[in-house]
Amino acid sequence: MKTKKQAKETATKTGRSFSSVVGEDTYAAWVRMLRELVPDGRTHRLSVMLAGMLHYAAAIAVADQDEWDDERSLAASLLDATEASDPSEVEDLIHDAVVQLFKDAKVRFERASARGERYSLTENAYVEFIHWFDMPWE
Repeated sequence: MKTKKQAKETATKTGRSFSSVVGEDTYAAWVRMLRELVPDGRTHRLSVMLAGMLHYAAAIAVADQDEWDDERSLAASLLDATEASDPSEVEDLIHDAVVQLFKDAKVRFERASARGERYSLTENAYVEFIHWFDMPWE
């Protein structure tokens, strides 16, 4: 698993940004949303929102998959992430771009519970991403 710094450096070097997949306007809206909602938001709600953003980006990547030549592109990684069965696989594939998104929004995804236990909003989002279509009541 990459550290936050390594993921940020990778995203910066490779230009892997969600704006290249969803477009500048949508990306700018995501940045504004995160900047406004993350500081006081509850992780269990924010993680679902972030998972939804990831699914939207994946849907765009699927629709435009003929345009993605580079297998190391974020779009290709999103396509692979839709097939992943473990949140750590999703993290390995797209975490660098997620880190860049939070950096652009100037908010932190790492948190601490009232008991001082550290956790990550992104880890919860990757779990929600994996289980997006699950319906346990069926």
